[in-house]
Amino acid sequence: MSDDDPVYATVALVEALCALAADAEPRALSVALATSRPADLDPADGRGTPLAEVPADAAVFSDFYFPGAGGSVSAVFGVDLATPAGQTKGRFIAHPAGDPSPALEDDLAARVLVAVPPWNTDDVRAFDRRGRRRLVLVAANAPEEYV
Repeated sequence: MSDDDPVYATVALVEALCALAADAEPRALSVALATSRPADLDPADGRGTPLAEVPADAAVFSDFYFPGAGGSVSAVFGVDLATPAGQTKGRFIAHPAGDPSPALEDDLAARVLVAVPPWNTDDVRAFDRRGRRRLVLVAANAPEEYV
């Protein structure tokens, strides 16, 4: 990966994550994210980079796992059954206090999307382990069978 490689995410996913963050406020939020290949996504109309312009080998954040799903099993046994092992490639972190940078207390991953109020797609930043990356919103949706 070069220093100018962007982080790709679907507009629909980022909008949904911003809505979750707004609902969770004033609490922080951490959500596991999964990627899809561009060929596995459906093009969408509207805002964002057209799917046809995304490199075929890019990983596009397109899905998330509900925070707290499987919480009772996790609380009793310490095992997270809600998130399939090895299938998440990143995390979405909501910072209600307004700091747009990843924090040491965050549940970090190889790629992190950090959102701050007022919870719009413009208020989301992308990071990898080397620092901030350009976030490219893609006009695409996960196929119906995955929704």
